[in-house]
Amino acid sequence: MNDDRSRSSLLVPPSAQDWIQGVPSAKVVLVMYGDYQCSRSGDVYKIIKLIKRELDAAFGENHISFIFRHFPQPQIHSHAQRAAQAAVAAAAQGQFWLMSDTLFAHQQNLENGYLVEYANDLGLDIPQFLKDLPKQVNIERINEDIKSGIESGVTTAPALFINGSRYTGHWNTTELMAAIIAASN
Repeated sequence: MNDDRSRSSLLVPPSAQDWIQGVPSAKVVLVMYGDYQCSRSGDVYKIIKLIKRELDAAFGENHISFIFRHFPQPQIHSHAQRAAQAAVAAAAQGQFWLMSDTLFAHQQNLENGYLVEYANDLGLDIPQFLKDLPKQVNIERINEDIKSGIESGVTTAPALFINGSRYTGHWNTTELMAAIIAASN
């Protein structure tokens, strides 16, 4: 198989450098490679957030961890790279997840003006945000995510790994929840 599911293992394990919701030692660790302008990435991100909320409520917050890694596809999504940079710039001010939520909620409006508006809505320091947005260190951080995805066989977003194994089922709440619960046993 030569498609993006030809490799089934996450070759770059979760680390302290990742953006993580939950604890690294959780029973289930989800690693998603996503593109803020990709509608399927947006759908999968929302499904994962919903499942995480449900499982946190049922089993406690140490049961499942969610890691997001950038995999912008600028050849098909012209604003994806800049949106990823906005998320990293927001992360510098402790707002990575809120910015990610906002970017996925407004996938049709990811031009620079909107990114500044979202940063302002989140209460970020705008001069600092604008200074951080084009920083090479932030671009390198995104490129590291892309490289780790490629090493694990990711060719397109979204891609999901559950406890290090590639998820190949359908992108719906029922199947994804079943795969996550199976991984926790």
